[in-house]
Amino acid sequence: LRRQLESGGFAAGEYVKQLSQQSDGDRDLQEHRQRIQALSEETAQSLKRNVYQNYRQFIETAREISYLESEMYQLSHILTEQKGIMEAVTQALLLQADRDDPALGARRAAADPFLPLSAKEAAASEEGRQRTLTTLLEKVEGCRDLLPESPGKYLVYNGDLVEYDADHMAQIQRVHAFLMNDCLLVATALPNRRGAYRYDALYPLDGLAVVNVKDNPPMKDMFKLLMFPESRIFQAENAKIKKEWLEVLEETKRNRALSEKRRLEQEALPRPPPTPPESTNPFEEDEEEEEEEPSAEEEVVDLSLEWIQELPEDLDVCIAQRDFEGAVDLLDKLNEYLGDKPVSQPVKELRAKVDERVRQLTDVLVFELSPDRSLRGGPRATRRAVSQLIRLGQSTKACELFLKNRAAAVQTAIRQLRIEGATLLYIHKLCHVFFTSLLETAREFETDFAGNNGCYSAFVVWARSSMRMFVDAFSKQVFDSKESLSTAAECVKVAKEHCKQLSEIGLDLTFIIHALLVKDIKGALQSYKDIIIEATKHRNSEEMWRRMNLMTPEALGKLREEMRSCGVGNFDQYTGDDCWVNLSYTVVAFTKQTMAFLEEALKLYFPELHMVLLESLVEIILVAVQHVDYSLRCEQDPEKKAFIRQNASFLYETVLPVVEKRFEEGVGKPAKQLQDLRNASRLMRVNPESTTSVV
Repeated sequence: LRRQLESGGFAAGEYVKQLSQQSDGDRDLQEHRQRIQALSEETAQSLKRNVYQNYRQFIETAREISYLESEMYQLSHILTEQKGIMEAVTQALLLQADRDDPALGARRAAADPFLPLSAKEAAASEEGRQRTLTTLLEKVEGCRDLLPESPGKYLVYNGDLVEYDADHMAQIQRVHAFLMNDCLLVATALPNRRGAYRYDALYPLDGLAVVNVKDNPPMKDMFKLLMFPESRIFQAENAKIKKEWLEVLEETKRNRALSEKRRLEQEALPRPPPTPPESTNPFEEDEEEEEEEPSAEEEVVDLSLEWIQELPEDLDVCIAQRDFEGAVDLLDKLNEYLGDKPVSQPVKELRAKVDERVRQLTDVLVFELSPDRSLRGGPRATRRAVSQLIRLGQSTKACELFLKNRAAAVQTAIRQLRIEGATLLYIHKLCHVFFTSLLETAREFETDFAGNNGCYSAFVVWARSSMRMFVDAFSKQVFDSKESLSTAAECVKVAKEHCKQLSEIGLDLTFIIHALLVKDIKGALQSYKDIIIEATKHRNSEEMWRRMNLMTPEALGKLREEMRSCGVGNFDQYTGDDCWVNLSYTVVAFTKQTMAFLEEALKLYFPELHMVLLESLVEIILVAVQHVDYSLRCEQDPEKKAFIRQNASFLYETVLPVVEKRFEEGVGKPAKQLQDLRNASRLMRVNPESTTSVV
């Protein structure tokens, strides 16, 4: 069947027609259809496997090509560097030989017409190049003050380029570049004046790196200039001009480095002291002898060492490759070498170059710690930049940036929390995220700034501000949304428990969270107190002073359990036959509501809330007892009057002692106001002839 379907002359219509004529019925056609379907699925799977294998081979081939291209580019770069080094060494050897043997230099000059020009011709050539530079720079507006004339400055190369955006590769503007022997000037073309330009930027060759950009049509003939902390991409007119730019830039940088090296070597050579004029003063001889001794002992700083000559370039490489540790190690090595050396002019110039790199390195490390960078990785992700800033003597800046970075990370983590329907669930997540971040930050801070005790005060200030941010999110979810007092109490309890975790590292912020939450908790207590008072007044207005009938033993048992949980252990003496309770519904409801308020308030308690809680309890109790007192004096029915006395006895002898005891247990000290309230023979003395309640 497979061979038949794969044949070149296969006709589907004829095949189906022949199959219908030969089949005995519907079952044969169904079986044949299933065989063709199975064959189709098998063919599809085979095609998928082949495509997958081809795709893997394609990826592996592309990877190998990429490796090979990278190796070829590295090899080309190494060969170019080797060629430049060989040429520089050859030139240096020839100059040294001419200096040692002038006759040999003259013979070589006569034999080889392509050797450097004579001094007179070289001066004439340099003067011509300076005139050319002056003429060209007159066409550039705004560069006369920025580019002071110097005897050794001349124009090496110039040409038109097109600048592209480094991120989106979109054309920005047309520029004209002037390459001099010590710097590169970039100018933009003026739109209405042909051949005139406006100053844009000036880059010293010491801090300039040139990178070839691989052609990727239509983006081709491009190269990149790296000037920390920025980079710019330019496009030449064609491949030939691009090659000339790359070669002349590298050659000029090498010549600049060699001339700088020779200048430092000459300055490092000891110079004979100038001969002072003869003096007729006989007393100056002793002074001259004393002055000659320290000058003879003055130490000459040797800056011709290879690692010192290459130090600025090595620092540039380390910064570009993000090898911050290597850069700081080089700086420490230089500081150790120059630590006890005299400060001469060459040392000052070297220090100026190195200080510029230090500023660049500091800027990079500051950017690494900025909140604009990715905040993932936790506090440890900042350790590298922080440690190097500390080694550079920037402990204060490192501390400030580290704490700003962590503040942004904590704020972002809180914002990313999804607000759940259940407030308590959200608070659990919020506390876990915030206090875990705070604990990790504290431990990392202790590790990074172990030797900088002055930074710990900054961390305490930061922790306080972070706690304020946490309390804002906490209060918005718990108190602003008008949650019940029990929910608020549970949420505050969770926050306190998480806050105690910070004591593991010796940091106690409990007093801060108390100070920040006290206003909201006071508002919640007073709001809930007002609700209880309104509910009690409403029940009092409908009070009929009748015994409670709970109808079923189950309901009575449930009420006993509730009163036992409230602390009322002698409630059985107030129960009657069957399911009757010898108390009014108003008094029982008041007891349960007051004890529930007290339990939840004690979960929220801290010393600043003592008077608020105590005054709220007194106000709630007074509403109930005043109503009982008023009803007792106004009721004329002896039976109801006895029932009211029984309820009053329950309030005085059972409820108030329980409230007083529980308050003392939760707070740790007795409340005199509650004792006075309980010990009074009557809670409120009113005029016996009065028939109005004093509430």
